[in-house]
Amino acid sequence: MNDSTALVTGANKGIGKEIARQLAAAGLTVYVGSRDAGRGEQAVKEIGGDARLLVLDVTDDTSIADAARQVESLDILVNNAGIMVDGSSAPEADVDSFRRTYETNVFGVLAVTNAFLPALRRSAGPRIVNVSSGTGSLTWSADPEQQFALAAGSGAAYRSSKSALNAVTLFYAQALAAGGFKVNALAPGLRATDLNARAAASSGDPAEGAAGAVRLALLPDDGPTGQFFSWDGTAVPW
Repeated sequence: MNDSTALVTGANKGIGKEIARQLAAAGLTVYVGSRDAGRGEQAVKEIGGDARLLVLDVTDDTSIADAARQVESLDILVNNAGIMVDGSSAPEADVDSFRRTYETNVFGVLAVTNAFLPALRRSAGPRIVNVSSGTGSLTWSADPEQQFALAAGSGAAYRSSKSALNAVTLFYAQALAAGGFKVNALAPGLRATDLNARAAASSGDPAEGAAGAVRLALLPDDGPTGQFFSWDGTAVPW
């Protein structure tokens, strides 16, 4: 993998930073996507290996276009950048919360993926990994035996954005299959990140969740596509 190149969005902290670190440790050139140049530079130093800063705001078309011009060829795209604006249920949430959430978690993935498709198409084995969430599984959310059903529809903007991301993942996988692409979604599990208060209080290791994304990023040619996986490699229902 020493001649392979990867881009990880939202890679200056949390799971994204750990994905970038593990890919760099595997010998890849890794573009560390970060909205803030200073934080991105610090992350690059901490990641080590052949990590490189790529200033990239997934909600800004100009930033995306500028970043895409700097990457001539790309083997792996990990769409990791994501936000949770609030934990309200749908009846309690305001529409702006949904818009802001979808702007990053869904539209940002569409914009970044499409901008970097020309570079990915130059790869002999292009891979796209979309970092989703188990909370986006409609099957789990509808199952009274699952914890997500007990949440009574809380976190509606975030959870529905991840359901939409799962659908987008499937559609990209189907549309790009003839080009050798492998496109999959990952549920990394609850990790100690700053996504929300529950995550911040979690003991979950971001490195463990990141390892699942790295496995999907490094899939062999006979690997799956258009699938939704948990961090441990087991399938998650849509």
